[in-house]
Amino acid sequence: MSAETRHATAIALGGLIALAAGMGIGRFVYTPVLPFMEAALGLTKPQAGIIASVNFLGYLLGALAAAWPALPGGRRIWLLGALGVSAVTTGAMGLTASMAVFLGLRFVGGAASAFVLVFASALVLDRLLASSQPGLSAIHFAGVGAGIVVSAVIVSGLAAGGADWQVQWLVSGAVALVALTAVVGLVPNEMGSVNSQAATSSSGLDRRLIALIVAYGLFGFGYVITATFISTMVRTIPNLQSIEPVVWLVFGLAAIPSIALWTWIGRQWGNDRSFALACVVEGIGVALSVLTTNAAVVLLGAALLGGTFMGITALGFIYARDLTAGDPRRSLALMTAAFGLGQMIGPTFAGVTYGFGNSFLLPSLVAMVALLLAAGLVMTLRSGTTRLSG
Repeated sequence: MSAETRHATAIALGGLIALAAGMGIGRFVYTPVLPFMEAALGLTKPQAGIIASVNFLGYLLGALAAAWPALPGGRRIWLLGALGVSAVTTGAMGLTASMAVFLGLRFVGGAASAFVLVFASALVLDRLLASSQPGLSAIHFAGVGAGIVVSAVIVSGLAAGGADWQVQWLVSGAVALVALTAVVGLVPNEMGSVNSQAATSSSGLDRRLIALIVAYGLFGFGYVITATFISTMVRTIPNLQSIEPVVWLVFGLAAIPSIALWTWIGRQWGNDRSFALACVVEGIGVALSVLTTNAAVVLLGAALLGGTFMGITALGFIYARDLTAGDPRRSLALMTAAFGLGQMIGPTFAGVTYGFGNSFLLPSLVAMVALLLAAGLVMTLRSGTTRLSG
């Protein structure tokens, strides 16, 4: 392995750790901790949905802030700062039982997660492209799945030892803080040739990029209901309670290799068609999670969801990068904002519609339809080449 390849691999690994901490733990540890919070605090489904949605509101606004061309400072500084905020707000969830404080912490943590995703991806993808190693982006995007696995192991391990939900949050935040120190050493300062303040507005927005942004928002809505409530779903069904400790682990394990698989499919079929196919497969996974009480089928649904959601993220970001001239930060931030809007709506919608039959069936089927619409939208406009001013 050449020195240049080793350097690029280290950068991709730094991106993996950043996404594992800021996204896999900072964003998604709420899912396995939620059943323990509900049992101890008496949280209702609407309350649980609101906590999730506030986190996603922060994610949405954080993404919009990350797109601001006049944002001062370098991308690396914002990345490291966001990782620190994400770790602190995650751990602080274990220091309170106040609903108002929960909302504030998850809002700030959501904004930090968006900054981590946007700035880590902009930095890492640019560096890998400059090193002629774009294929290593699969390592970077595998970070979310790796973080989800870590969060599942933390929560299930602590629960098996009798630790309550507060300890689960505290340990998760501590692990994320340790990850920050690794990112400091692995992700270098910006290349001198990269202008982090460059904007893409002068070149306009490709029609395919606009379609992709809308589809990405539908994807955010389509995946998030199951991703937020799957641990709660299996806990409330007697036939499925035995798989509660492993269902989130299956989700995360399926996510780790999925990026390499879907980026390979993207190179063979094109990122647009591969994005659409992954949305269809994910829709099937969402449906399987609620259409049966067979444990094996529900685990298959979790695997299909976990095995596509980061693949769709990677395909979407890589495709958006291909459709963007100059610094991709604006395009990636708009993608993240659309995603944040969709996933902000999802949990509250699910919490409210849960009352129709005390089941997640209806919101999950609506989510499946959203994923199919996302697939159709990208395929409908895949041949468009006109650039729209923006």
